Amino acid sequence: MKKKFNVTGLCIPNKHYVADVSKKLGKTYNMVVEGDYFVINRPRQYGKTTMLYNLSESLSTSEEYMVFNISFEGIGDDIFKEEAVFS
Repeated sequence: MKKKFNVTGLCIPNKHYVADVSKKLGKTYNMVVEGDYFVINRPRQYGKTTMLYNLSESLSTSEEYMVFNISFEGIGDDIFKEEAVFS
């Protein structure tokens, strides 16, 4: 399969051109192991989704962690008004 540039969502290395972020991934993985809090915040197209996907994959291979992927994208504000609805 010929690689292409991806401009939306998750980048898959064997399908898309991607930058090597293995050092960043390693540092982030170590932060999780150490119990540190962190935030991933960058503008559009900086690889946030891909980084979280790769981190999730790395943590899932370990027997120490159980990873849950959740998204609040597109749910609107009403769900946050009542705890019971949100839960």
